[in-house]
Amino acid sequence: MSKVLASWSGMRKYLEEEMPAECLKGRIRYGCTSYKGMDDCKVFEICIDGNSVKRFSWETVNTYFINNGFKQNSDPYGKTEYWAEFWDLLDNTPISERTEYTDGEFCDALAEYRNQDVQKSISSDNPLVVMFAILDRRIGKRTLLSIKSLMDFKPLWLRKFYELRIDAERIRV
Repeated sequence: MSKVLASWSGMRKYLEEEMPAECLKGRIRYGCTSYKGMDDCKVFEICIDGNSVKRFSWETVNTYFINNGFKQNSDPYGKTEYWAEFWDLLDNTPISERTEYTDGEFCDALAEYRNQDVQKSISSDNPLVVMFAILDRRIGKRTLLSIKSLMDFKPLWLRKFYELRIDAERIRV
């Protein structure tokens, strides 16, 4: 994670200005916030047209676990109870079976996407890697159309990124 964050401003420039499809430039913003006392954890956020659409942090994942009945104590009180079970659930709930992700998972997916062919990224099992590929300028209209049926099996949040790109490209499906 630290390798990506060592030059967050450069990575942000890549994500916002160099990587996205022309039709998405200026519409997508990435944020990275760290708070004192968070043990070097970050909160990543993606905004589209000025609206926050996805956050990546321990907090979003833990809230997901609580709200979806993964935790035995569905009403944790206090810091210790709130974070109890988190690591076990994170380790035992695959990324492909969740809709919320940590800051580390965001960074790992970004590194994976950057270090492999975009065609491999678009068909990844990791929804975060697919998200980066969907927004990528190297993915053309034919590829977007060819993955349409696969999107039915992807998380709703990812389908919204796909629809954003389809709409921005003015593709009729």
